[in-house]
Amino acid sequence: MTIRRLCAVLRVSGKTELLLVFLFAAGFAALPVLALLPSLWGFTAAWAVTYLADEALHSRAPGFVRRLATLQLSRTMRFAVRTVMLLALADRMDAPDAVLIIGLAVLSAHFLLVMMYSALHHAIRRRRVLPVIVRNLDMSGIEIPERPPAYLYRRFLRKLLHLDLPAHAGLIVALATGTWYAAYAGYALTIGTAVAALAALLGRFRAVRRMPGRDAVIGEVNRQLAGYRPEVALYFSFAAVSRDFMYQVNMWIETLEQLDRRPVIVLRERASFRFLARTRIPVVCVPKADDLAELELSGVRVVLYPGNAGKNVHMLRIAEAKHVFIGHGDSDKLASSNRVSKVYDEIWVAGRAGRDRYRRVRHAISDGAIVEVGRPQLAPVRSHAEHVPGPVPVVLYAPTWEGWSDDDCHTSLIPMGVPLIERLLAENVRIIYKPHPLTGKRSAEAAAADRAIRELLREDEERSGKDAEAARARLGEIRARLDELSGRHEGDDAQQLRDARIPDGDGASEWQELRDEWHRIFWASRSGARHHVILEQLPTLYECFNQADLLVSDVSSVVADFVASLKPYVLTNAQDLPDEEFRAAYTTAGGAYLLDRACTRLPEILRAVREPRHDPMAAQRRTLKEYVLGPDRPTSMERFNAAVNDLADRAAAERAEDLLAEVVV
Repeated sequence: MTIRRLCAVLRVSGKTELLLVFLFAAGFAALPVLALLPSLWGFTAAWAVTYLADEALHSRAPGFVRRLATLQLSRTMRFAVRTVMLLALADRMDAPDAVLIIGLAVLSAHFLLVMMYSALHHAIRRRRVLPVIVRNLDMSGIEIPERPPAYLYRRFLRKLLHLDLPAHAGLIVALATGTWYAAYAGYALTIGTAVAALAALLGRFRAVRRMPGRDAVIGEVNRQLAGYRPEVALYFSFAAVSRDFMYQVNMWIETLEQLDRRPVIVLRERASFRFLARTRIPVVCVPKADDLAELELSGVRVVLYPGNAGKNVHMLRIAEAKHVFIGHGDSDKLASSNRVSKVYDEIWVAGRAGRDRYRRVRHAISDGAIVEVGRPQLAPVRSHAEHVPGPVPVVLYAPTWEGWSDDDCHTSLIPMGVPLIERLLAENVRIIYKPHPLTGKRSAEAAAADRAIRELLREDEERSGKDAEAARARLGEIRARLDELSGRHEGDDAQQLRDARIPDGDGASEWQELRDEWHRIFWASRSGARHHVILEQLPTLYECFNQADLLVSDVSSVVADFVASLKPYVLTNAQDLPDEEFRAAYTTAGGAYLLDRACTRLPEILRAVREPRHDPMAAQRRTLKEYVLGPDRPTSMERFNAAVNDLADRAAAERAEDLLAEVVV
């Protein structure tokens, strides 16, 4: 427990990273001592340890490196400390004044060149920030310079600072041999390479001065939108934490791709754009409200909102469109019946349960504004009848996050997550652990419990190492091809806009085949593993549903979605409320097994999986499915598509009436 607490304080993930931190600290502490003794070989060893540990920590423990920066121990400062200590060692070993003076001048000039390079890099990056970024629109009509090559542009500070290595190594060799040519050669190589790098970047700066202006970029985007003529927009904003909230958009992408109407995705944060899932739909990212107002979206008749955010008002001002809150999952949380939703023309819910949830918000939401459209995302979820359990039950533990406040905190991670996993490990089951993307963002306790669970499952998960390693290359190839099919590109704003093209129209079938193949290879390569920790976009949550025999989760939309499978599921009752009170408070508890905080009911619950005939909640789940998700016929996709078409037609009719009235007046 002490090691775990120390890891949390230092923001490292395990014992290996903790050892690197100790080596790093010991190396830096030893530098001044060994320089003053002086001890050349001891100093050289400590110097090498600090270099290697520093680099390893950047890749393995970025949280610790960020913590150092807040303490004013940035990477640049650490390089400066090494340089000063080396010069102090040379002075103590009676190096000639010329060597010391030239060394001080060269290494000072090196840092000056680093500063100049950083300023030039910042100027280039600022010029390459554009008002709009797009995907899946053809932007070849506007001339945008190529991004500087990666060796000059990416991680430039790390590369430039490491140019001190020739000077350091040359001086150390000179001190060891007593001949000073090595020092002068190292100095020349350091300063020469730094000057060459600065000159190369200066040439790229001249090219970037030809970047198109704001009006030219927005004008070309508008020409492309006018040609595409979008009718439905999915609009999303969630400030600086977009990476973690992107599941709210990604869950709707496949549904949008199946609409009769032409869709477009409108994002407001650059982080959102970077972490958007693969899609063939045109995507427009517009960070500033003034630029959004310039976009040609007059043909959009329906705007869909998966989340409530302050920047929604920038889109809600479009009077010609109908605005619909679709949310990001039906659950019994307060967010699924928010009074703020009154600003939208309609609120679309999955089934009758969603309508009743809003009815409980007294006099806030009109019943006529609520439309039941099902959950079209659930089409990939296989039903209980199609699932063949294996010899060892598979339990999916998918806890929710800690919420914005303790009042809306439903996560089981803090009060019972670790004991639950320990009990499951003792029950001879396979565990798939898929935490909520926002886990640990507000609560340090939730983050600690998440780390502890990963540690408990890591040993068994690593048994599949050889099979997973063999499949990794093919999985990478599939991801790369999916990126190509979806118009997804790397690089900054300007590079992504430069590379944007309309996707190949013949790639739709290949797209689905590749996704299916990815999942088949992934699960087959992990067949030797007893447990799995799933943290990435792939495999999807619904593919995890298909692998599982039983879900253990909290009050959240995950439970409502899992109801579609009709498989047994468990709701955690961490407060140990009486069963009747808990079921009355939470709709999805109607078909659930309830798990107490001490997990004493777990063996009996698992019996429902091991002995399918002993499953007393099966009938309640069938009833609950229609109440929560709506009827099976027509399908959710058909209902959702019909709702979009109906609302778009109404918006168009109202717009025609308004134009006619203007003509009459």
